Order: sequence, then structure tokens, then C-alpha cells
Amino acid sequence: MQRRLLISTLAVAVVAVLLLGLPLAFVLSRLQASEATGQMRRDAQTLARTLQERVQDGLPADSAQVGRSLPDRYVVIVHRGASPIAVGVPLPAHDTISAQATTADFSVTVEADDSFVTGRIQAGLLLIGSLALLAVAVAVGLAVLQARRLARPLEELARAADRLGSGDARPLGRRYGVQELDRVAEGLDGSAQRITDLLSAERDFAVDASHQLRTPLTALSMRLEEMLAAANYPDVVREEGEAALAQTERLTEVVTQLLGRARRSRSGAPSLASVDDIVIQQVAEWDPAFRRLNRKLEITGEKGLHAYLTPGGAAQVIATLLDNALVHGGGSVTIRTSKTPKSVVVEVRDEGKGVPQELVPRIFERSVSGAPGGTGLGLALARTVAAADGGQVVLVRPRPAVFAVFFPLGSPDAKEPPVVSGPA
Repeated sequence: MQRRLLISTLAVAVVAVLLLGLPLAFVLSRLQASEATGQMRRDAQTLARTLQERVQDGLPADSAQVGRSLPDRYVVIVHRGASPIAVGVPLPAHDTISAQATTADFSVTVEADDSFVTGRIQAGLLLIGSLALLAVAVAVGLAVLQARRLARPLEELARAADRLGSGDARPLGRRYGVQELDRVAEGLDGSAQRITDLLSAERDFAVDASHQLRTPLTALSMRLEEMLAAANYPDVVREEGEAALAQTERLTEVVTQLLGRARRSRSGAPSLASVDDIVIQQVAEWDPAFRRLNRKLEITGEKGLHAYLTPGGAAQVIATLLDNALVHGGGSVTIRTSKTPKSVVVEVRDEGKGVPQELVPRIFERSVSGAPGGTGLGLALARTVAAADGGQVVLVRPRPAVFAVFFPLGSPDAKEPPVVSGPA
């Protein structure tokens, strides 16, 4: 590449020098010929005036002596009424340039060898040639520097592109001070960042999927355990079987949502849905788990509330908060529903020790858990799922813990943030 850049730059310099030098040489030749002719004319006029002034002053013309003042010229002087006087060596007619001047009594013709003009032209052409060679040499030097300056970044960009194509998404992280090369470098860095984000999203999806599936599978296991414990009671078995079937359907819906998220599907767009139905469904699913631990699960607050949400996503968020209260909380758990001017609020509160003070600012971060062995994904994922519907999950009170999820009363397209209110 460096050689190609050098050759192309040199070719451009040579063409530029030729386009400028050839017309300049032609013009200079014409100017030198014109200057030589003018000099001959001035010499002839000088001799003619000198002879005329001598005659007017009453002096002898002495044409031969005056003519010898131009030793390198052939001079012919014609005095009125006298024979012509020639001074110098006659020159071949085809190799001379001449000029003539006349006065009242004299006519003077001056001739010179055309080498007089040729020498001047050659000196001018030599000057132009020297300047042209100097320009080409400077162009070669600049071309070498420019080729080195451009070849190295291009080679680095090529290697970076090869690394990117092989799966190495390290950013180049360099700029070269050349606008075009910097744009290419920025494009490669942007592509590397997007590939890194995609790989990270794939990893997060795998982790999120495992966490999302854990909660409904746990509930399904509990329902099946209830069925086994109540095998002697057909009605109870039927009830528990129906609940297990609902859990299975919910699990199927969760898998569908996760796959839709991976494909960036918009089939699960938020719509106006009953919050009461979702809360009642979650209470029916989680009540056996709380009863097994001799804990209560209650519903309070306003009824008949509707909000814009995705039923599956909202159910998953509430299920995550209930699972969090079951595992990390204590005592009775209360689900309280209310309404603000812009949101429907579902609060989940328990009577346990609450969130440690040092974890309060980071409770919604991934990998942050208040219990040993916890994944730290539940609350972070719940906030992400709620945000996809235009909602928000917040920690209202750390001790005892009160978590709240805000669902928008209006369409999420309005993009109005929900109004967060404190606990009642």
C-alpha cells in the first residue's frame, strides 16, 4: 500500500509540474526572444542618435569608430550621400536576428548571431528545469511521509477488522488525526461495542431465563406436592390439578415472553387490563407456600383498578416481589392496591427484618442479594420487566420492607413517568 501511495503521489506531482512547466517554458522562450529583439533595436537606435548628434555638433561622423562600440555585432551604417560602412564580420542570413534605426542623416542596421537569443532561452529553461526537479523531489519526500502516515493506520484498521470478524470484539481505541480514517475507526469501535452488547445481552438472557423459570417451576412443584398430600380427597386433587395446570400455562407464557424478548418481538404490547385479576391469581398461586410456613397472605386497598400493562409481565413482577417476601421476609405479607393521578400501585409489604441499610442504594442492581447464595437477579429483572410496560418498581420502605410496582393509568406511548407515593 505504501508503494502505491508513493507512486500515485509522484505521478500527480509530475503531471502537475509538466502542466505548469511546459507552458511556462514556452512563454519564457517567447519573452527571451522578444527581449533580445528589443535589445537589438535599442542598440541600433543608440548608434543612430550618436552619429546624428556628432554631425549636428559639427564633428566628423567617424562611423567606423562608432560602430566598433558594439564589438559582438555586425553593424551597417548608411550616411546620406555616402557609401555604406560595415563594421564587424558578416553573419549568415538564416542564423541572425537584426534591427534597424534611422535618423535624418543615418540609417543603422545591427545584426547578431541567434545564439544570443538561444543562450538566454537555455538559461531560462535551465532555471525552470531546476525548479521542476526541486518540486518533484519535495513531492517525493512529502509522498513518503504521507504514505507512511496513511499506510500504518490503514494496516491497523485492517487488522482490527480481521479481529472483529474473528469474534474478538476489542475496540481499536485509536484516532489518527485524519477525518476519514477516524470515521472508519469510530465505525469499527461502534461495531465492536454493539457486538459486545449483543454477546452480553445473550448472556443476560440465559441468566434471566433461568431465573424467570425458577419461580413458576417452584410454584408448580409446591402445587404437585399439595396434590400428593391430598390424594385421598378427589375434590382437592382436582382443585390442585387445575392450579398446577394454570402454573404450567403460566410457565409456557413466561417462556414465550422470554423468547419474544430475545427476538425483540412486540407481540406482548401493553394493554388495559384488570389489576385485581392479576393480584388474585398471584394470591391463589402463592398462598399454599405461605400457609406451609404458617404465614398469611392478604389483599387490601382499592378494588376495580385497571392499568396499561402486559398481564404476563405484571404477574411475573408481582410474583418476584412475593417470592422475595417469602424467602427474605417474615410474618404476614400484605398486597395493597391503590391509585395515584397517573398510576396504579401494587405494594407488597411484610413484617420481616427488611433490607440491610448498606444494600438499600443497590438493591435493584444485578448480583446484589440480601441472603447468602442468592442470585441477585429477581428485583433487577422485575424492574426491567416493569419498565418494558412503562411501569416502575421501587423500594418504598427498607424496614420492614415495602416494595411497590407502579403501572401507568394511561397508554405507555404517552411516556409520562408514574407518580411515586409513599406508603399509607
